Amino acid sequence: MLRVTALAATAGIAFTALAATSPAEAAFHLIRWEGTGVCQVWDQSIPTKPIPSNYKTVSKPVPTFAAALAVKDDMLKKGTCTL
Repeated sequence: MLRVTALAATAGIAFTALAATSPAEAAFHLIRWEGTGVCQVWDQSIPTKPIPSNYKTVSKPVPTFAAALAVKDDMLKKGTCTL
Protein backbone atom coordinates (compact mmCIF):
# COMPACT_ATOMS: atom_id res chain seq x y z
CA MET A 1 0.00 0.00 0.00
CA LEU A 2 2.88 2.33 0.77
CA ARG A 3 4.32 1.77 -2.72
CA VAL A 4 1.00 2.66 -4.36
CA THR A 5 0.75 5.84 -2.31
CA ALA A 6 4.32 6.82 -3.16
CA LEU A 7 3.73 6.09 -6.84
CA ALA A 8 0.53 8.15 -6.86
CA ALA A 9 2.29 11.05 -5.12
CA THR A 10 5.17 10.93 -7.61
CA ALA A 11 2.77 10.85 -10.55
CA GLY A 12 0.82 13.78 -9.11
CA ILE A 13 3.96 15.86 -8.67
CA ALA A 14 5.12 15.05 -12.21
CA PHE A 15 1.72 15.97 -13.66
CA THR A 16 1.69 19.26 -11.73
CA ALA A 17 5.19 20.11 -12.96
CA LEU A 18 4.17 19.35 -16.54
CA ALA A 19 1.03 21.47 -16.28
CA ALA A 20 2.98 24.37 -14.78
CA THR A 21 5.50 24.41 -17.62
CA SER A 22 3.01 24.17 -20.50
CA PRO A 23 1.26 27.33 -21.71
CA ALA A 24 -2.19 28.03 -20.32
CA GLU A 25 -3.73 28.44 -23.74
CA ALA A 26 -2.45 28.07 -27.25
CA ALA A 27 -2.60 30.91 -29.73
CA PHE A 28 -4.80 30.59 -32.78
CA HIS A 29 -5.01 32.51 -36.05
CA LEU A 30 -6.88 32.30 -39.33
CA ILE A 31 -5.40 31.07 -42.55
CA ARG A 32 -7.04 31.62 -45.94
CA TRP A 33 -6.61 29.03 -48.67
CA GLU A 34 -5.74 30.51 -52.07
CA GLY A 35 -8.07 29.60 -54.88
CA THR A 36 -11.06 28.82 -52.65
CA GLY A 37 -10.99 31.74 -50.20
CA VAL A 38 -11.97 29.38 -47.38
CA CYS A 39 -10.67 30.46 -43.97
CA GLN A 40 -9.65 27.99 -41.31
CA VAL A 41 -8.69 28.37 -37.67
CA TRP A 42 -5.11 27.18 -37.17
CA ASP A 43 -3.60 26.25 -33.81
CA GLN A 44 -0.08 27.68 -33.57
CA SER A 45 0.97 25.03 -31.08
CA ILE A 46 0.96 22.46 -33.90
CA PRO A 47 4.64 22.12 -34.82
CA THR A 48 4.02 21.73 -38.57
CA LYS A 49 2.67 24.03 -41.24
CA PRO A 50 -0.63 23.39 -43.02
CA ILE A 51 -0.53 21.19 -46.11
CA PRO A 52 -0.75 22.17 -48.91
CA SER A 53 1.26 25.35 -48.56
CA ASN A 54 -1.03 27.56 -50.67
CA TYR A 55 -2.42 29.57 -47.77
CA LYS A 56 -1.98 33.02 -46.30
CA THR A 57 -2.27 34.08 -42.66
CA VAL A 58 -5.10 36.64 -42.51
CA SER A 59 -5.42 37.45 -38.80
CA LYS A 60 -3.37 38.30 -35.78
CA PRO A 61 -2.97 35.59 -33.13
CA VAL A 62 -5.81 35.35 -30.61
CA PRO A 63 -5.63 33.45 -27.31
CA THR A 64 -8.61 31.09 -27.67
CA PHE A 65 -10.40 29.02 -30.28
CA ALA A 66 -13.64 30.88 -29.51
CA ALA A 67 -11.93 34.22 -30.20
CA ALA A 68 -10.61 32.85 -33.50
CA LEU A 69 -14.14 31.79 -34.47
CA ALA A 70 -15.37 35.31 -33.69
CA VAL A 71 -12.66 36.75 -35.96
CA LYS A 72 -13.66 34.27 -38.67
CA ASP A 73 -17.32 35.26 -38.34
CA ASP A 74 -16.37 38.92 -38.74
CA MET A 75 -14.28 38.15 -41.84
CA LEU A 76 -17.15 36.13 -43.31
CA LYS A 77 -19.48 39.12 -42.86
CA LYS A 78 -16.95 41.44 -44.52
CA GLY A 79 -16.43 39.03 -47.43
CA THR A 80 -12.73 38.49 -46.73
CA CYS A 81 -13.36 34.78 -46.27
CA THR A 82 -15.79 32.30 -47.71
CA LEU A 83 -17.20 29.47 -45.69
